Amino acid sequence: MAVPEPLVLVPGLNCTAALYAPQWPALASGRPILVAETSSDETIGAIAERLLAAAPERFALCGLSMGGYVAFEVMRRAPERVTRLALLDTSAKPATPETNQPREQMIALAEKGAFDNVTTLLWQKLVAPARLADEPLRLVVRQMAEDVGAAGFVRQQRAIMGRVDSRPGLSAITVPSLVIVGAEDEITPPVEAKAIASGIGASARYLEIPGCGHLSTLEAPEIATKALLDWLD
Repeated sequence: MAVPEPLVLVPGLNCTAALYAPQWPALASGRPILVAETSSDETIGAIAERLLAAAPERFALCGLSMGGYVAFEVMRRAPERVTRLALLDTSAKPATPETNQPREQMIALAEKGAFDNVTTLLWQKLVAPARLADEPLRLVVRQMAEDVGAAGFVRQQRAIMGRVDSRPGLSAITVPSLVIVGAEDEITPPVEAKAIASGIGASARYLEIPGCGHLSTLEAPEIATKALLDWLD
């Protein structure tokens, strides 16, 4: 029996491996998993290079939000090493002065010692409205932010603010691809995910999860797990 291909998981902004905790038991069944380090570098390119240096020669790649930006960069630098691609709640668009302005404001808050305020502000946009009062989920999100820390958060924001346009490269992606988005994702809404799936073309499967915001792996864990298992099989 063949050993399942290794899987590299890339967390989003202010997130850690805990972002994928609900999926871990199913995904790790007989399969090596690596979680990319995303809080040590100030560019998406450097994060991608760190990932490639640590990853096996060939691997499946899954990224959520900022993790998707990193995944696109990996596909630009070493497409021959990626066997399949999952893009969750992300966008292929580049950063712009308009999108970077609120990020600058959050960086300023973090650098002046108000990182708690940043995590509180982000929570309002991260999940579907119906989940805002979900205290266990909020505590998971808060713990991930504390583990990343203010300095790591600032580095991640700088990286995101320098990201390039990934749309021109979508048609070059030919590996089996999964594009997941929460129907109520305010940060990278379904229109962004549909554009990614359409740009990739026939090798992409699109899944929109009702009642779900930006953190699909945590808000809709069973649906996300099943979709990822189907993608890996």
